[in-house]
Amino acid sequence: MFKPRLEWLLALVPVAVILELVHGGAIAIFVVSALAILPLAGLIGHATEDLAARTGPQIGGLLNATFGNVTELIIAFFLISRGEIGIVKASITGSIIGNVLLVLGLSFFVGGWNRVEQTFNRNSAGLHTASLAIAVSALVLPALFSFTPESTFFRTEAVSMGVSIVLITTYVLGLVFTLKTHRGLFRSDFDHGEPQWTVGRAVGTLAGATIGVAFMSEFLVGALEETVEELGLSRLFVGLIVVPIIGNAAEHSSAVFLAAKDKIEVSIEIAIGSSTQIALFIAPLLVFISYFAGHPMDLIFSGLEIAAVALSAMILGFVVMDGRSNWFEGAQLLAAYAIMAISFFFL
Repeated sequence: MFKPRLEWLLALVPVAVILELVHGGAIAIFVVSALAILPLAGLIGHATEDLAARTGPQIGGLLNATFGNVTELIIAFFLISRGEIGIVKASITGSIIGNVLLVLGLSFFVGGWNRVEQTFNRNSAGLHTASLAIAVSALVLPALFSFTPESTFFRTEAVSMGVSIVLITTYVLGLVFTLKTHRGLFRSDFDHGEPQWTVGRAVGTLAGATIGVAFMSEFLVGALEETVEELGLSRLFVGLIVVPIIGNAAEHSSAVFLAAKDKIEVSIEIAIGSSTQIALFIAPLLVFISYFAGHPMDLIFSGLEIAAVALSAMILGFVVMDGRSNWFEGAQLLAAYAIMAISFFFL
C-alpha cells in the first residue's frame, strides 16, 4: 500500500517555475510555491540531521540551530527586499507563538493521547522560557520608547540596533552554556543515528534545497500582495499565521512525530528552541539585514503582537514548570493559539 510522502510535493517545484514564467494567476503561484517549500524545507532538515550524526552532539546542535530556521530567514529576506516590513515583523511574532502554542500543543496532544503523561528535562524548558521573557522585554521597551518625547527617528533606530546586539550576544552565550560549559544539565536521550548519506550528498542536498527555497520564496513573496487582495485577507493575518506555518511546516511535523514516539524532550527542544532562536537571533539579525537591503526595520511591534508573545511566554512558563505533559495541556495550548488566530483574522 502506498503511503503519502512529503517528497511527492517536489513535483510542484517545476510547476511553480512554469507558472512564474508564464505569469500564471497570483493565487496559483502563491499556493504552489508555498507547497513546494514544504519538501525543500524537509530536505534541509534531513541533510542537517545527517551531517549532525557525523559531527557529534555539540557541533550537531549548532548545525541544527543554524539551519533550523533557514526557510523563515530566506522568506523574510525577500519580504524585506520588497519593503514588506510589516509582514516581516508579523511573521517573527507568528513564528514565536506558533512554535510555543501550535507545535508544542500538537506535540503534547498527540504524544499524550495514549499515555497518562510524558516527562521532560525542566532545565532546558526553563532556560528557553527565560529567554522568551527577555525577548518580551526587547519588544516592549523599544515600543514604549517610541511614545516618549525623546523618540526621534535616529534614537529609535539606535535603540533597535542596540537591543539587537544584546539579543544576539545573549543567544551566543546561551549556545555556549548549553553546548559547552553546562551541557551535562541538558542531556537528551535523542540519538541522531547513523548517517544515511555521504558527506557530499548531504552538503549538496543542503545547498540545492536552500537554493530551491530561495527561488520558491521569491515567487511566493512576489505573488503575496495580489493574493492578499484577491482573497480579502489582512496582511497582519498572513504575516502572523500563514507565513510562519509555511516556513515551519517541516520542522513542525518532525516535532509531532517525535512526540508520538514518546520523545517529547526532543519535540520541546524543536518547538521552544526554535522560538528562542527566532526571538534572540533571527529577529535581530533581520534588523541588520534590513539596513543592507535598503529597507530599515526597527523592533517597534504593535501592542497586539507584543501581547501575543508575552501571553505565549507566560502560558509556556505555567505548562513546563512541572516537567510533565499530557494531552489536555496540549489541547489548552491549541485553544490559546486558536483564540489568537481568530483575533488576528479580523484585524
